[in-house]
Amino acid sequence: MLGDILLITEKHKCAAEKIMEYVLKNKKDRMIIAISGESGSGKSELAHSLAKLLRGEKIFAKPIHTDNYYKTHPLKRKEWRVKNGIEKVVGYNEYEWDKIDKNIADFKAGRVSTMPCVDLVTEQVDTLTTDFSEVQMLIVDGLYAIKAEAADVRVFIELTYLQTKEKHTKDTRGKEVMDEVRWAILAQEHRMVQSLKPMADLLITEDYEVVETSR
Repeated sequence: MLGDILLITEKHKCAAEKIMEYVLKNKKDRMIIAISGESGSGKSELAHSLAKLLRGEKIFAKPIHTDNYYKTHPLKRKEWRVKNGIEKVVGYNEYEWDKIDKNIADFKAGRVSTMPCVDLVTEQVDTLTTDFSEVQMLIVDGLYAIKAEAADVRVFIELTYLQTKEKHTKDTRGKEVMDEVRWAILAQEHRMVQSLKPMADLLITEDYEVVETSR
């Protein structure tokens, strides 16, 4: 997302190093790494840190953020959710998975691809053009990213929105105004995201330690 503020700390870098070790050990051609977790858990920071580390290994890895793929416009999303019922509509089906799958297919084929990119300053949805021919890995991050069928490595961050409450309250990244509706949305996202945990190959614990699963 254009204009997003990343709050990268040492814990993100250390976790990214562990993930990179796992990725390199299981490396395959045009690999896809998916990172899921609740809002404020550090998905984008982890994706960015991992991409930078892989670049040091001479591997071009491109992060894409599924928050760019919502069906509803950023300025209309809150009203639409309230009107249609937060518990009914907040979840996987809010995303344009056909576009996500198309961009993943373009990466796999090494094609030039266009994708949406939300500008957080203007709240406009721009179009980004990317040449995947020289990109060797794709890092997909987002609430439900590990649902992507093509993912080779699935990472799940165990932190919940209640554990990162201070971050939401302070609204440090300027993404959303916190109010009763926003808390209700976070609670529903929590239910949806937590159901994905069994799909993970790697878990990021509450202390940001990386643990391999027995999946």
